[in-house]
Amino acid sequence: MRPLSLAHLTFLNLPPPAFIHLAAGGGFASVGLRLIAVTPTTPGYPLMQDARLMRETLAALRDTGVTVNDIEFLRLTPDFDPHSFDPFLETGAQLGAKHIVTAPYDPDLARLTDNLAVFSARAADFALKPVLEFFPWTNVPDFRSALKIVTATGDPNIGVLLDSLHFDRSTSTLADVEKADPSRLPFVHLCDALVQPSYTEAELLHTAREARLIPGQGQIRLHDLLSALPANIPTALEIPMKSELSNAILARQMFEAAQAVWGRV
Repeated sequence: MRPLSLAHLTFLNLPPPAFIHLAAGGGFASVGLRLIAVTPTTPGYPLMQDARLMRETLAALRDTGVTVNDIEFLRLTPDFDPHSFDPFLETGAQLGAKHIVTAPYDPDLARLTDNLAVFSARAADFALKPVLEFFPWTNVPDFRSALKIVTATGDPNIGVLLDSLHFDRSTSTLADVEKADPSRLPFVHLCDALVQPSYTEAELLHTAREARLIPGQGQIRLHDLLSALPANIPTALEIPMKSELSNAILARQMFEAAQAVWGRV
């Protein structure tokens, strides 16, 4: 049985304590927690500013044995200040997190690269490692572009976060993944989706945020992608979707489906 993590976006309406208990009930060994809101209409849970919620989150981790794989998510924007996130980093360290998800939203890629490198050096003081996620609607639209930036930092602690949805909807190739240094792929986000010849930005965003599918229920060639990845790569499920099922049943179905997909690789 492969240990799996559950990304917070999958059940983002749940605050961290309830989400952790849900993950544990579904069979997940770890979680990703969203501490910073990504859009004006979706929540983040700023544990660094809420002592009560932080205590409840730590208690949920202790009671369930679930660990924290990653915290998210930092936008690398033109005004990004890599020195201003110490409370976020301190909270991640207290949670025992391993990784920080960062996102490319700066048109100046040289500045983005420099900010990522400086931030990573500070995160290392808290035993945290950034990953750069690529998105087809940004100027870091594919795996190759993200890997180029990460490599240019000169920092071996920075990885690329490959999400199967964004991989499929970008110009990324399996050859790019197979050639990459496995150390640059600390974990992967896994989901499925319907596939069409092209996508508008609105369609990309809609599917990414609320219309993904459980592995094996869509048309992404997951077997080929997983076969190209390091065999023991840690895997997190990020599957925001609408369903009539209860959260508990849905989480368990996601867990079992991911185990089945990996079992066929």
